[in-house]
Amino acid sequence: MPVPRRFDRRPPERDPTRINERIRVPEVRLINEKGEQVGVVKIDDALEYARERDLDLVEIAAEARPPVCRVLDYSKYKYEQEQKKKAARKHQQQVTIREMKLRPKIATHDYETKKGHILRFLNQNDKVKVTIMFRGREQAHPERGEALLRKLAAELGELSTIEQQPNQEGRNMTMVLAPVKGATPTNRRGQEQAAPQAEPPAEQPPPAADQPEQSAPAAEQATQPEAPPAETTPAEAPPAEEPAAEEPAARSAGAERA
Repeated sequence: MPVPRRFDRRPPERDPTRINERIRVPEVRLINEKGEQVGVVKIDDALEYARERDLDLVEIAAEARPPVCRVLDYSKYKYEQEQKKKAARKHQQQVTIREMKLRPKIATHDYETKKGHILRFLNQNDKVKVTIMFRGREQAHPERGEALLRKLAAELGELSTIEQQPNQEGRNMTMVLAPVKGATPTNRRGQEQAAPQAEPPAEQPPPAADQPEQSAPAAEQATQPEAPPAETTPAEAPPAEEPAAEEPAARSAGAERA
């Protein structure tokens, strides 16, 4: 079964500015809609003055004696005040505090890596809280942690300034670095990538337009000397076929002899 909500008995928030009939004083110092001071008048006269111009009587200085009231359009005045507050919030710069934790016996590679992260935070205009964590017998040598923090601050001195000096609280020692205003952001990795690279080999100029390009086989054929033409021997004519013996004539001669 759902639990019913408790009834909120608090009254709704009310605008503390007193206007028109909410002003409970006998006399006020009146300022007209043009910003000119009219003088000290009775509250009834001031209300009548505002009604004639279809405007509101707004108390702008309640601490004064008598209170200062101005004739204006209260809804428009309230809207303008809200716009001014929004513009003021836009111009406010929100500062973010990042934290980076180190050990007194941190390795060189880990130190460079975390220093790169701190540099990136500073380039983003964020403050960095650097914490050195001590364990066991390391607490007997806080000077090592302070030396590490001083070293880090010296290496990042171009982009940061020490906002809070190294301070030990229990097992931790902290230091706050703030970005320097007007410093040009640099990135360690970006600088490494920007190192001069080897120049590529110069490209050969393209062949002239009047010389046609030749393929590799054609060029080789052009460079080889031409072989002399082979001598051709005349083909021998086939032997003529001998005429066959005249068998009918031989037979007729034998018949006569018989």
